[in-house]
Parts: sequence; structure tokens; C-alpha cells
Amino acid sequence: MKKRIKVRKFNREKTQRNALMRELARCLFLRKKIKTTEAKAKSLAGFSQKLITRAKKGDLASRRILLKLFSSRVVKKLIEEIAPQYKDRKGGYTRIIKLNPRKSDGAKIAIIELVE
Repeated sequence: MKKRIKVRKFNREKTQRNALMRELARCLFLRKKIKTTEAKAKSLAGFSQKLITRAKKGDLASRRILLKLFSSRVVKKLIEEIAPQYKDRKGGYTRIIKLNPRKSDGAKIAIIELVE
């Protein structure tokens, strides 16, 4: 019986899961829209929203924390372009749109995008 599963494991070790989330978030911040599986999109939504909230502060400490995760190019775009868009918004920076299942393996597919 499944009860209150907090973390989706994606059949990966912790370091691999962290790398997956960082890479998906990097692609989301650079392209503003990505197509992935529904489970990964749901996990990415929470992960990326915490990062955007951190970037909204814009202070030196926040910049250093983000630089541990991403390159300077991604951090600059996140702090200077993406975070100011959500200055008056308290949360809900992403939108998940469900698509038809993938033909090859039947995996549920979704598009995750930043809300304008």
C-alpha cells in the first residue's frame, strides 16, 4: 500500500536524481518550455519554483546558491530576466499541460512551461 510518497525516485540514485532535476531546470529556464514525462514534469515544477523564489531575492547569497547548481549564464538569465517577471506573483510559476501517451512505450507525456 503506497502511503505519502514524498520523492519520486525515477529508478535512480540520489545524485543521479539531483543531476536530472538540475538539467531539466536548466533547459526549462533557457527555453521556457520543455516536453518530458508527466512524473518528471510534476517533480520539476516544485524544484524550479523554489529556485525562482530564490532568484527573486536577487541578493549575493541567493546568487551564490544558484551558482552551485547552474552555470553563470543560466543564473544571469534567471535573476535578470525570469525572476523580475514574477515580482508580484507569490507562486505558481509553472504550468503543466498533459499530452497523449508516447507511442513507443506508452509513457504519459506533458509539457511544462513558465507562466507569462
